[in-house]
Amino acid sequence: MSEQIIRVANERGVWLMAIPMVVIVVVQALLYCRLAFRAADKIGFPREKCWRGFRAGAITAIGPCLAIFIVMMGMMAVIGAPITWLRLSVIGAAPTELTAATVGAQAYGVEFGSPKYDMMALATSWWTMAINGVGWLLLVAIIGKYLEGMREKMGGGDPAWLAVISGAAMLGCFAYLNSSSILAGGPRLVAAVTGGVSMVIFLNIAKRATWLREYCLGIAMIIGIVAAAMM
Repeated sequence: MSEQIIRVANERGVWLMAIPMVVIVVVQALLYCRLAFRAADKIGFPREKCWRGFRAGAITAIGPCLAIFIVMMGMMAVIGAPITWLRLSVIGAAPTELTAATVGAQAYGVEFGSPKYDMMALATSWWTMAINGVGWLLLVAIIGKYLEGMREKMGGGDPAWLAVISGAAMLGCFAYLNSSSILAGGPRLVAAVTGGVSMVIFLNIAKRATWLREYCLGIAMIIGIVAAAMM
């Protein structure tokens, strides 16, 4: 891969294209937080608990952010910093974006980041990443507002049954996401098992030390990452 590709991928024009999109994402996050606090005030939910949940979410995000950061550094070396920053800010799924960039290069007939990776391969990777993200963004925009109604119809208006459906859906999603790691074996299996066991241990400790509860997931993720890296 030539230095020209890296120079083009990091040109000022590409940065000017990426910055507005990232700013929009930041603004959306701030607006969402403001709406959440306003909703809490309307229903009388204490601000102290809101900030506690906000802090727990921030801490829990440390584990996934470390994984995204590692993939981001590798992608920046091939497709440039601005596009990597843009894609991971909008979508946030590092493995998905890396896979899309790799598939684009392979569709062009070269390996991602190989010496044969030229300007056309770079353009193909960029287009594949963009097209790959269109599907679910359109789906959310079109039917997102109807999903809550569908969930209530499935639950028949029973809060307990709604909780069971939501919990089962979440467990199914996480089980599906972890299945490939478990079947792959090696470091990925170590990360999944170590993280899961750590989570169970910390949740039991948190029954006595309640202050630890909001940190359990973040700590378990970090332990899983460290265990996999050591292997």
